[in-house]
Amino acid sequence: MPREDIAFQTSDNVTLRGWFFTPEAPSTTPLPCLVISHGFTAVKEMLLDVIATRFTSSLPISCLVYDHRGFGSSDTLPSAPRQEIIPALQCSDISDAITYAQSREDVNKGKIAIWGTALSGGHALRVGAVDRRVKAVLSQVPVVNGWENALRLSQPGSAAVLNHLFQEDRLARAAGKPAGIIPVVETNPLAPSALSLPEAHQWLGKFGKNTSWKNEVTIRTMEEFRGYDPSAHIHRISPTPLLITVAEDDVLMPVDLALVAYAKALEPKELQIVPGAHFGVFGPAFEATIERQIDFLKRTLYA
Repeated sequence: MPREDIAFQTSDNVTLRGWFFTPEAPSTTPLPCLVISHGFTAVKEMLLDVIATRFTSSLPISCLVYDHRGFGSSDTLPSAPRQEIIPALQCSDISDAITYAQSREDVNKGKIAIWGTALSGGHALRVGAVDRRVKAVLSQVPVVNGWENALRLSQPGSAAVLNHLFQEDRLARAAGKPAGIIPVVETNPLAPSALSLPEAHQWLGKFGKNTSWKNEVTIRTMEEFRGYDPSAHIHRISPTPLLITVAEDDVLMPVDLALVAYAKALEPKELQIVPGAHFGVFGPAFEATIERQIDFLKRTLYA
């Protein structure tokens, strides 16, 4: 599929970089656009090209793929550290990506959808609730409640350790020292890391190889994650159509939390449950997942 390197500015003047995919056959009219963003610390080379290509080869649609600020090929503010996730800023950047898409003559400004996975699956819920330009929301194995999610992922007794890390990092940064970092994944289950499950280590290690992905994230990211609750807004997505995909054995972004959030959403909404664990949506469950997402877009953007 044709792919163009792109760059656009956020509302606070950060340059984000990515790709713009279009179907093989040129279109004489502006096409709908799907804005695609990756999950926790992942960069666009970690299968987002495969996903965008699948959408553009199956539908008359364009796909805007980009790296989050401070990750991959995207910049961040001069005063901000790289490898740091502030959910509110990432959500704002999705809206800025929509604005960039709307500025293009080859995009149908009234037919823009958003796609997110894991952490950005939570962002899709948040942005879909507050940005009324969004005409369809696709949220895959999402983070829906950071506090509960963090509790599930934490080791016994780790709360006090984390609280101490948060305090010391804030004091250090206030004193002008560099932001503290921890590994995203760690083979030692007793060592501090953001994602302690072996499946996360395996997937990120496999698909992050030979990319710009780094096995580090700021300590503040973990404090921000714990306070993030996109499910608080899920009932406000309506009347925008919503599709949530969950994996029945997901313990990284626990499936029961996602089901509770889905129950709070208003119509029109759809739930897809696929077999397997969290990263199965990029593996054994990929075909079932993306075919349902393609069908969902057919029925919502082209009606």
